[in-house]
Amino acid sequence: MDTSLKGRTAVITGGARGIGLAVARSLAAEGADIALLDLLDVVDESAAAIARDFGVRAIGRRLDVTDQEATDAVFDEIAAELGVPQVLLTAAGIEINEDSIEVSARNWRKVIDVNLTGTFFSAQAFGRGLLRAGVPGSAVLISSMSGEIVNVPQWAASYNSSKAAVAHLAKSLAVEWAASDIRVNSIAPGYVLTDLTKEILEREPELEADWVARIPQGRMATPEDLTGLVIFLASDASSYLTAQQIVIDGGYTAV
Repeated sequence: MDTSLKGRTAVITGGARGIGLAVARSLAAEGADIALLDLLDVVDESAAAIARDFGVRAIGRRLDVTDQEATDAVFDEIAAELGVPQVLLTAAGIEINEDSIEVSARNWRKVIDVNLTGTFFSAQAFGRGLLRAGVPGSAVLISSMSGEIVNVPQWAASYNSSKAAVAHLAKSLAVEWAASDIRVNSIAPGYVLTDLTKEILEREPELEADWVARIPQGRMATPEDLTGLVIFLASDASSYLTAQQIVIDGGYTAV
């Protein structure tokens, strides 16, 4: 099974830490040049570490994925510096847990804008570059098991809705771009011990035991648990796989 990505450029949104950084490092290990996009200032340091550790080219850029013009511009910069991106992982995302009765317009729009609109703008810029260059590519959009089920006990209607929409966005783009050999899939992780998850657990520490008790494998995932699946989807090993969502949740949604 050929999972080599040598000679390809991979863009990772939300790439400064967590799932995005773990996957970026795994893609670099397969030979891909890496562009990390994130609002965090440490994005440059994360990129420098990848270049040092794996001997690939790697750059970091600060980006608000909800800004369409800025997203288009940074993808053009990446293409000029590293080559047209042929792999995309959209890991930028946020979650605000609150009772739906109390959700403000500001919080609702913030979650939808980052998780759905930001994902679309990134995929749009990625697809545009591939179509213009006439080369194939593979996008992996990060959805969530929360887009398929309503996990409890926390209430997160905005997050759940945004992630369900990401899954359907992936299918929509996959069908639209299939004739141009651009594949789009989504992955739906369960509970992953990311910095975002840790921040939630710091505010609501009682959630961790509840979550773990509902996971058949008896533990939350680490970001590294997702890397094998993303490598498979990004590489030619999955050349006939598109318009699918793959759940990776330790069995949570099966029970």
